[in-house]
Amino acid sequence: MEAITAGSGVRGQGSNKNESIANLKSLPLLEITISVPNGEELAKKTLNYRLGIVGGISILGTTGIVKPVSTEAWTATISSSMDVAKAMGHKEIVISAGRSSEKAHMKKYKLPEEVYVLMGDYLEYSLKEAVKHGFKKIHLCAQWAKMVKIAMATPQTHVKFGAIDIKKARDFLHNLSLELGVKGYEFNTAREIFDLINANTQPLTPNPFAAVCNAAKNYAEAIAGRIPVTAYLVSYEGEIIASSE
Repeated sequence: MEAITAGSGVRGQGSNKNESIANLKSLPLLEITISVPNGEELAKKTLNYRLGIVGGISILGTTGIVKPVSTEAWTATISSSMDVAKAMGHKEIVISAGRSSEKAHMKKYKLPEEVYVLMGDYLEYSLKEAVKHGFKKIHLCAQWAKMVKIAMATPQTHVKFGAIDIKKARDFLHNLSLELGVKGYEFNTAREIFDLINANTQPLTPNPFAAVCNAAKNYAEAIAGRIPVTAYLVSYEGEIIASSE
């Protein structure tokens, strides 16, 4: 078989391009192998394993363009990840708002990697997919701002759809834990509320962090039906500091 090199004009213009295409069509068989040096090692830094892609790194399709944060791409990844976890016989699934909260749960509970699914902002979708896949237990992990949004019954936590109203969040937290005393404060961000609670040296009853986890659990279970949910709050240092358990 005549070799077709990178300089054969396949990506050229005009007649050279047409001639090259004609040459390709005349060949009885054409095999193209794409090889990536250290592909298996590179793949360890991706989500491939959770999607059932093993043996090397995946190659993008015909356009070479992917939109990883588009709704379609993200929700498809959530579904595929759960497909793999289910196919491997797992009964529980861990959905996390981001890598920091996911890593915190991994470090503490050391569950198999394939049960971990990055839900991003797609809380409601992820919970419904977990129900559809028949999992018996859902673990929900997030840092403070996202967990407060979930506790306040926000189905999609992206700022475009679920921007947090700091005044409403302050009032919500005040009602969860009257000892917290945030009512008289003015806050600009959810992080400022977190820092105030975290700086409190006296134990509060109920614990504000645990109260938020319980509220998030209740909302998640309202979506997930009879599937039990445990919510885990992760600090900005990457540690689980409260849960609904």
